[in-house]
Amino acid sequence: MSPSLRTEIKQSKPFRSLEQEAFLNLARTVACLEHQIAEVLRPHGLTPTQYNALRVLRGAGEAGLSRNEIQDRLVARVPDCTRLLDRLMAMGFATRTREEDDRRVVTTRITPAGRKAIEPLDDVLLEAHRRQLSHLGPQKLKSLIALLEAVRER
Repeated sequence: MSPSLRTEIKQSKPFRSLEQEAFLNLARTVACLEHQIAEVLRPHGLTPTQYNALRVLRGAGEAGLSRNEIQDRLVARVPDCTRLLDRLMAMGFATRTREEDDRRVVTTRITPAGRKAIEPLDDVLLEAHRRQLSHLGPQKLKSLIALLEAVRER
């Protein structure tokens, strides 16, 4: 059994509420999981946020997406989606075009280089997620998913 959060973060006082303890456990767990994924992506020259944006763009296909649509589909919100897309363009992984019909609309699309960069990572990340969570087993994973969805529902 892993140590309690209080032990892990060396906190001597009890938490002020169960809600606070639950929230801080979620935050600590997300931080640990994200750090592990960042370490998996680092040798491939991508951050988790860049990978996420490229995954969203790949899913959009040839139609591409506007900046706001990309921002809405990212798993984790980013404060400056424009800068994220600028970095992907500088890496050669995305392009932006102004639409002919409405010059105010700018569409971002993944490039062949962007596809090539993330395709091999699909299996790598799937295996990383299995290493992180498969010890829970299917029933606990389904319960965890349901609980997390219930938290976000509110």
